[in-house]
Parts: sequence; structure tokens; C-alpha cells
Amino acid sequence: MKNYYRSVLSVLLLLIILSGCSANDKTTAENSNKQDASQDKVELTVSAAASLQDALTDIKADFEKENPNIILHFNFGGSGALQQQISQGAPVDVFVSAAEDKFQILVDDGLIEKSDSTDLVGNELVLVVPRDSDKGIKGFEDLTKTGKIALGTPESVPAGQYGKDTLESLNLWTKLEDKVIYAKDVRQVLTYVETNNVDAGIVYKTDALSSDKVEIAATAEESSHDPIIYPAGVIKNSTYYAQAKTFYDYLQGVNSLKILEQYGFKGMK
Repeated sequence: MKNYYRSVLSVLLLLIILSGCSANDKTTAENSNKQDASQDKVELTVSAAASLQDALTDIKADFEKENPNIILHFNFGGSGALQQQISQGAPVDVFVSAAEDKFQILVDDGLIEKSDSTDLVGNELVLVVPRDSDKGIKGFEDLTKTGKIALGTPESVPAGQYGKDTLESLNLWTKLEDKVIYAKDVRQVLTYVETNNVDAGIVYKTDALSSDKVEIAATAEESSHDPIIYPAGVIKNSTYYAQAKTFYDYLQGVNSLKILEQYGFKGMK
């Protein structure tokens, strides 16, 4: 009889041990699945003003090194066109504009929370000419001597609007309007100047500094146009809001701001 009870007790103990192992295995598997899920790569789309292309490309390399599970894809263009894409439902996670008014539209429409936005950096507006130019262009007033002038389309390219405002403040717009060749963004303006397709162009200082094929002829007075400020923000309905917020915060960090200033952008503090 004692042997019988011992056998039963042994079986019960074995069942308890096996049950415990099963539970532990299940917990381990669940933890493993959670860990795997946290390591899944997430791809973010960042729509940004074309003038930020070089700086953001450098920032991307550092960011992805520190955040290997987040991959950044950039959509560069005129801020107005980018804003319209977002307003129409384009799947964007972070927006960096070259103009406050375009950005504010998204805030007013509830697509960006005010608490998830910041004025990131500033810029300057300059007149550039081909490095080998012999037109004698030393200032905006000299544009009356030119044939063609490149300018971003004012309705969709903030630099184009700033440029138009500057020329109007100098009473030059009506004299030069027929000479203007419009471009889709500041990078296209820069290309037109670099290739001698125009005699001069109006771009941001950061764009001018990125090219060894142009030289700055003049810098626009700050009073001649609205302040050039680059606001950045997280799109409210981002599929990967937490990761988008991570990149948004990273943009405001010391390393990112240092890179932006190296490319000629002005700090806001």
C-alpha cells in the first residue's frame, strides 16, 4: 500500500513540475515575442523644405546609428506643395517647413498639435550669380541689367515669396517681373544659376553655401521680408507617433542643431 501511495505522489509531483515548466516556457515565449516586436524596424516619412536636404541627410546618418530600428525616408520639396500633400492625406510622420504660414495651416486644421511643434532654425535670403558671371551684379538693384532671374514660385515656395517681397520693398518687382523664371523649389533655382541658364537667382544662404558654382552678390535686409523661420512638428495621425516624436525630439538636440548651423542655418535661441 505504501508503495502505491508513493507511486501516486511521484506522478503528482511530476505533473506539477511539468506544469511549471510549461508556464515558464510560455512566459519566456511571450517575452521573446515582445522583444522581437520591439525590434521591428519602423519606416518614417519626413516631408521637409528642399533647403534642408544636405543638413537632414547628415542628421539621418547619425539618427539611424543611434536608433537602428527607425528608418527615415525624406520627401523634399517646396513647403507649400508639401503642406498641400499632408492636408490631402499623404502618409507623412514629421513636417519641417521653410515658412510659418504653410505650417500654421496644418496646426489650424488640427493635423499638428501645437504642443508637438517648435521653431527649429532660421535662415537668410541672398542673391546669387554664377561664379564666372561678368554681368556686374553686385546688388538687387543691378538686376535691372540682367536677362533672366530665377525665383521659386511664390505661391508654393517660401523663398520665392520672400524674394518677391524683397523686390517689392525695393520697388523693383514691376521692372523685373517679366524676367523671372519660376522654379519648383530653391534647389531648382540654384541649379538654374549653376548652369548659367539665368543671370541670377534668389535663394537661401544655406543653399548658396552648398555650391562652389555660385557666389553671393548680396544679402536681403531682414526688414524687406517676413522672418525666415523653419517650424517642425509631428503629424497628429502618424501611424508611428512614438517613433516620429523620437525623431522630432532628436532634431532639437545639440548634435542636430550643430549640424544645421554648420550648413548656415541660424539658431533660434
